[in-house]
Parts: sequence; C-alpha cells; structure tokens
Amino acid sequence: MSLYPVSRRDNDDFGDQIISKAVKAGRRTYFFDVRATRADDYFLTITESRKMTQPDGSINYDRHKIYLYKEDFVKFADGLQEVVDFIKRSKPDFFAQESVSDNKE
Repeated sequence: MSLYPVSRRDNDDFGDQIISKAVKAGRRTYFFDVRATRADDYFLTITESRKMTQPDGSINYDRHKIYLYKEDFVKFADGLQEVVDFIKRSKPDFFAQESVSDNKE
C-alpha cells in the first residue's frame, strides 16, 4: 500500500486533491484523501466505501465520509492512537491475525 496522487473525484468534493491512500479490507475500501482549501490549508477526508450487490445483480457502493480539519488533526490522532493501544492491550490476537492476513497478499 503506497500513497499516490489520483484524479478520482467523489461527487465533486470541494478542495484540490493532493494525495490519496486506499486501504482494501474485504468488501470495504477506506480512502484517506488529503485536500487543499483555497487558502492552501490541508484537510483530510476519510471515506468508507462498501460494495453492495443488489437483488437484481447490479452493484452499488455505499459511502460514508468524515472531514477532518487542521485544528483537529492532533486531537484526532491522539484519540485514535489511544483506542488502538487499548485494543492492542485488550485483544492482542486481533493484531496477530492482521499480520498473518497481510503476509498472504
């Protein structure tokens, strides 16, 4: 998984896209997109995209987004790290399984 610039636009989101990282996880894909405002501030868009097969066989994607702005980067990263550390302590086997599945790809 590497960072790459992309031209993908989700419903013409505002802001110039600077860089994107896609993380595939089963039927879900997570996109971490760094965008720039007109004032050249950066913000982060986190998108969960889930593939949904309809009864008629057609495929749709269900998307959910979080917009994270510069004033919240540190608080968000600290909170995320705190809960991930808690899960690592409480359920270390979750992370052992992740390492095994990463090696299969």
